[in-house]
Amino acid sequence: MTKWIYSFGAGHNEGNAGMRNLLGGKGANLAEMANIGLPVPPGFTITTEVCSAFYENGRAYPAELESQIEDAMGRVEKAMGLRFGDANAPLLVSVRSGARVSMPGMMDTVLNLGLNDETVEGLVRSSGDARFAWDSYRRFIQMYGSVVLGVPHHRFEDILEQAKRELGKEDDTALSAEDWQLVVKDYKSIVQNETGKPFPENPKDQLWGAIGAVFGSWMNPRANTYRKLHDIPASWGTAVNVQSMVFGNMGDDCATGVCFTRDPSTGENIFYGEYLINAQGEDVVAGIRTPQPMSAERATPDQNPMEKALPQAYQEMLKVRELLERHYKDMQDIEFTVQSNKLYLLQTRNGKRTAAAALRIAIDMAREGLITQEDAITRVPPSSLDQLLHPVLDPKAERTQLARGLPASPGAATGVIAFSAEDVEDRAAKGEDVILVRIETSPEDVHGMHAARGVLTTRGGMTSHAAVVARGMGRVCVAGAGSIAVDYKAQTLSVGGHTLKAGDWITLDGGTGAVYLGRVPTIPPSLSGDFSTLMGWADSVRRLGIRANAETPEDAETARRFGAEGIGLCRTEHMFFGPDRIGHVRQMIMTEEPEARARAIGALLPFQRDDFSALFRIMAGLPVTIRLLDPPLHEFLPHGEAELKDVAAALGQSVDALRARRSALSEANPMLGHRGCRLGISYPEIYAMQVRAITEAALAVSKEAGKAVIPEIMIPLVGTKAELDLVRKACESVIADVLKEQNAELTYTIGTMIELPRAAITADQIAESADFFSFGTNDLTQTTLGLSRDDAGSFLPAYVEKGLLPQDPFISIDREGVGALVRMGVEKGRATKPDLKLGICGEHGGDPLSISFFEEVGLDYVSCSPFRVPVARLASAQAALAARRNAVKA
Repeated sequence: MTKWIYSFGAGHNEGNAGMRNLLGGKGANLAEMANIGLPVPPGFTITTEVCSAFYENGRAYPAELESQIEDAMGRVEKAMGLRFGDANAPLLVSVRSGARVSMPGMMDTVLNLGLNDETVEGLVRSSGDARFAWDSYRRFIQMYGSVVLGVPHHRFEDILEQAKRELGKEDDTALSAEDWQLVVKDYKSIVQNETGKPFPENPKDQLWGAIGAVFGSWMNPRANTYRKLHDIPASWGTAVNVQSMVFGNMGDDCATGVCFTRDPSTGENIFYGEYLINAQGEDVVAGIRTPQPMSAERATPDQNPMEKALPQAYQEMLKVRELLERHYKDMQDIEFTVQSNKLYLLQTRNGKRTAAAALRIAIDMAREGLITQEDAITRVPPSSLDQLLHPVLDPKAERTQLARGLPASPGAATGVIAFSAEDVEDRAAKGEDVILVRIETSPEDVHGMHAARGVLTTRGGMTSHAAVVARGMGRVCVAGAGSIAVDYKAQTLSVGGHTLKAGDWITLDGGTGAVYLGRVPTIPPSLSGDFSTLMGWADSVRRLGIRANAETPEDAETARRFGAEGIGLCRTEHMFFGPDRIGHVRQMIMTEEPEARARAIGALLPFQRDDFSALFRIMAGLPVTIRLLDPPLHEFLPHGEAELKDVAAALGQSVDALRARRSALSEANPMLGHRGCRLGISYPEIYAMQVRAITEAALAVSKEAGKAVIPEIMIPLVGTKAELDLVRKACESVIADVLKEQNAELTYTIGTMIELPRAAITADQIAESADFFSFGTNDLTQTTLGLSRDDAGSFLPAYVEKGLLPQDPFISIDREGVGALVRMGVEKGRATKPDLKLGICGEHGGDPLSISFFEEVGLDYVSCSPFRVPVARLASAQAALAARRNAVKA
């Protein structure tokens, strides 16, 4: 019989941390904490396999599940000395989801399950606190009604706010047992009106309803959005954790909180967290009440830190902090409850953190001896380094501070105000920078948070939904800016005499929590010493070289600053769009007279020579791969009548004649037309000019620097060996002429881009004439899949959403198709020429998943955009370490 249930706590632990695929992260960690003797309320986990079976069988459960749940519930009842559904000594449980990877705020939770009109009286008697019992009952109806029965959450909130107004009370904690009884009555009426059925009184029915809601939430829109953003397969499913309730809302010796063993924003090795007295866990993470700090050191005079309010429980938490870090060897995110001064742990998991914090934590833990340097390299997600490379506010810029909240996620963002996730998406789609402003965020806001530059909330703390999700996404976030009043109906925010409406500009400083009026200028970030340290460790283990795609001095300097080891792709066509050059280019293309073309080309030569000289100087002897002109021709044709007249005047030809020439040069499918080496074969004088400019620049800079410059000349869009032979011979002839003219010597290489399927298939032949290959995976993806990357955006997301493609093939390489051609090109090329240098210069060169594949197939280097260079350095180090581990296993 298949085992669908695993128990934990009270000395009956059937799982452990290594079973997260089966038990989910939360279930595995609950079992592990129980195993190492921590105070975990007993419960059981329904496995992820049940979730898979649930969806495979039309939302039906496995036959043995009910009896296994009854057995597991019996063990919990015995451990707690209570009975589920008993009117005198009722056992209450929480029902939570738990995927194998953390998805904070994405899944639905139900607390206090098991309460009804009879058991609430039993809870009154057993606790001796009627107010607590009825407060727990109203919370249960509110959660269950919203999560399981689909009653809009705001309907319950409206009733509660109205009750507080009528009673003249501001805080929930001020309501009495009698007050809560009235609220419960109104809540039940809402459920009856909204669903047409009374609120379920049978605890077993409640339990199965909650289990179904958790499994159902795995496929809800916000979970689907989160999985898509974080590349989490839907097939993984979620587990369900049923756990006996402990109560943080039984009085002033009770509390609930969320804490991190280190600061999740900075990585500082300090105990960091927040708690609320007389509250349940959802109050903290939902941001409904602004929590208090854990430690007295971080408290302001008007705050009540846990260290002073509940000193015994706080001291226990310090011991738990140390134990969990030693055990898991990573920063932990802990949820806890204190009931009658007794500490209970509800969850631990590896904590979400900013990129800066991930760097510091990894390096500090390596230096503390908790982990190795190699472990530290693998601890930082390469893509998260993007967070470190974003601008920060210019300290010299004038600014008007509107408010200050909590610095929940660092960086700086400026944008127009939007008060809903939908408005953010609409504005962002039009190219606007947008700041999402909410009283508090909820999982329904995730898509708007992703589209926004930053997030501002007026409620909530550092562990609120807004803070945790924004940190994970790398979005700037200021939380709990309580002096700001938000009016959703009027679409305004008000603070300090200022009233701003949707569309007005504000600026957030996620490092300080400041909110500023209008647009504040930004400056490039200064990378910390931790960044350099980790990059040094990564460089010591990686095998792949890292180059940058760059054709301007600014990009080249940025690439060098980020550690690029040369230029892997200089797209020379990008150099021709300047106003002082484009006219000559158009004349070169539009004229049919050799003399006029020669004059235009001659005018471009000094520009190209200066361009290449600047790159050679910046790269200081590092390799520079220059791709000869590869424009889709239509990009350079004169478009309007004014441009046509300018070219006609320069060439001394009629506008009508040039209009006819433009029409003749126009192509139905320019991406597959007269471009690449085809252009060089039709007009060899164009490539001759570029090769001359490269050679003269290399010789000049070699003399200046006293160090040889070795240019790498790349011939684009080759499909046959014959094409490469013809163009290479012409290039070598020009180089020989220049060397003879200057009585000089120059070491150079000539290679090609493999960007057509035919080139990959015949790579053994092409390698005979090539010194190197550089895989142009942008065009190789287009030509292999028959997709235009400029047009596919309208339907590719649907392909990914429907599971027809694992991811966008222009972001991560299509291993089975495009990847197979790359592998074939590598194997065939090196079969002909074993020392053939192989690289990749498509956008995939900066994608961590793709880099893992390039390590696997044995490329020598990857080339990517300058700001992706650190990402590529770290990703290639992680790929090298993974390859070593796999080799050891084999």
